[in-house]
Amino acid sequence: MKKRVPVSEIMTRNLVTVTTNSDLVSAEELFKKNRIRHIPVVSGKEIVGMLSYTDLLRISFADAVDEHEESVDTMVYNMFTISQVMVRDVVSVSSETTIKEVAQFLASKEFHALPVVDDGKLVGIVTTTDLINYLLEQY
Repeated sequence: MKKRVPVSEIMTRNLVTVTTNSDLVSAEELFKKNRIRHIPVVSGKEIVGMLSYTDLLRISFADAVDEHEESVDTMVYNMFTISQVMVRDVVSVSSETTIKEVAQFLASKEFHALPVVDDGKLVGIVTTTDLINYLLEQY
């Protein structure tokens, strides 16, 4: 297995993002359409929060809805804003952080995605799925 490989080798660069002005119905649609579980919340190129699909499930009955269904029960979502639901204290890594360091960090924490930030600018996201896929490629 290669050592000292930077996370930039496996991170997702083509990001799906929302702003604090976006609504939760749109966020739900982005999660389902793109088959993702984490969306960075941005202001320009700067990350201000992180929204996870689990965050939405906590405030709604969306878990009772079929994941492949396109319609969303919007009543609960209209009661909250992205700012109220997102995680604000976002931990990030730089694109030069090694895959090993990212794996060690995610293994010890309660979350499954890290934004990748260089010079204050969001440049990617790395998830536990990215790490698993990388490990599978090594075998």
